Amino acid sequence: MSWMGHFGFSYVGLAFLLMLWVPNALWARRLPAGYDSSGESRVLLILERAGQVLCTASILLFSDCNPRSLDPWTAWLFAAAALMALYEIFWVRYFRSERTARDFYRSLWGIPAPGATLPVIAFLLMGIYGRVIWLAASSVILGVGHIGIHIQHIKALEKHEAS
Repeated sequence: MSWMGHFGFSYVGLAFLLMLWVPNALWARRLPAGYDSSGESRVLLILERAGQVLCTASILLFSDCNPRSLDPWTAWLFAAAALMALYEIFWVRYFRSERTARDFYRSLWGIPAPGATLPVIAFLLMGIYGRVIWLAASSVILGVGHIGIHIQHIKALEKHEAS
């Protein structure tokens, strides 16, 4: 099997994207109190956007992300699915909170910036499972931008709370 991937629709990829997009769409309709996107690094923002586009295309257009026979590689799929389940738990916790910036950025069971970290790692693991280099590389690009932006927000929030 090649790491280049095989073109074809990935229904698992679509499921992952829906798990990502639905809560984000709800979040965007009502941003957390204290959220401020000004001051985000332009470089990180470009990497985030590029990673989003590349991940979306890669996870949908390569059928290698769909389940195959059970083999040792299936552990990567299960791990990716577990991270996406944790991502949904993150959103449930956030939507049940007061919806402040602190609620949005606080860690989940020791996982820092879970709103950024969990889906990025899940997509990376899907790239490994499907042996799709494009998805794995796209996940790294997305991670640098998206996680980097979340870390910037967390530091700004901590600085604001300290003053």
